[in-house]
Amino acid sequence: MDTDLEGIKQAILATYTREDIRLHHVNPLPLPSKEILEGLLEDLLALLYPGYFGSTVTDIPDVTEQVNKRVDLIFEKLRQQIYLSFRHFCDRPGSECSHCDEAARGTTRTFLERIPRLREFLHNDVEAAYDGDPAAKSIDEIIFSYPGVYAITVYRIAHELEQLHVPLLPRILTEVAHSRTGIDVHPGAKIGDHFFIDHGTGVVIGETTEIGNRVRLYQGVTLGAVNFPRDAEGRLIRGQKRHPTVEDDCIIYASATVLGGETVVGRGSIIGSNVRLMESVPSGSKVMAEPARHTITPRLTLDKKAAAGKKK
Repeated sequence: MDTDLEGIKQAILATYTREDIRLHHVNPLPLPSKEILEGLLEDLLALLYPGYFGSTVTDIPDVTEQVNKRVDLIFEKLRQQIYLSFRHFCDRPGSECSHCDEAARGTTRTFLERIPRLREFLHNDVEAAYDGDPAAKSIDEIIFSYPGVYAITVYRIAHELEQLHVPLLPRILTEVAHSRTGIDVHPGAKIGDHFFIDHGTGVVIGETTEIGNRVRLYQGVTLGAVNFPRDAEGRLIRGQKRHPTVEDDCIIYASATVLGGETVVGRGSIIGSNVRLMESVPSGSKVMAEPARHTITPRLTLDKKAAAGKKK
């Protein structure tokens, strides 16, 4: 073994005891596991979309058997991860906490009770994708392959956990979807029925965004904040509405940016590509960016010039 590495090891270990570096969790109480949560997400997808994710489904008795097994499996996995999340922020002494365990069991049960309603939401989102994209050949294609549907599915799972005041897990789940699709939807955002993200790469939806029903977004859209208010000591003020509201039946095209907690995009409005919007617009508005100016030289003209040069 290279003895020169001993000094390096000691220098690294020294950073673990410094109070000004908060990049370690040296604690007998473990944190939730990202790896377990990714596997749990696959189980939830199989429960939400049986036959598309997980095992093949052959008939109703088969799906009944799978649901019975999968719900039990999800309950235990999710309960444990919720418990670890609650326990991390609990100041009760000891390695175990009966209060956190009871809260985790109740929260997990409530989440699972919401699965039927969640499937109704997702049905409408898939329908919105099929109705909104003329390139879609079938519902199967959308469920299997559309990144926007995957991202909104994970968001709706995470949002339910966020509504149940579960820490850590919602953001971990949406960041799994973000890493796989390039679509960043904060679990705290409020998104209505029949929501469709077309193409999707680069879409950002901030924490306090409110989106109505039947809204469609295209790639590169940002629903973000103008600035981040701070208190007298310079610390960020959290919990205020920083992101816009998009009312029912709006379409926001590629690379548009809508910013600010007081900004409202009125019902039925169309926001064009590359628009930067920082003020409210009334219902039925159509906001377009200034068209770029291009000079196009016809190919015929170029060919004539080339021919003239050859004659010389």
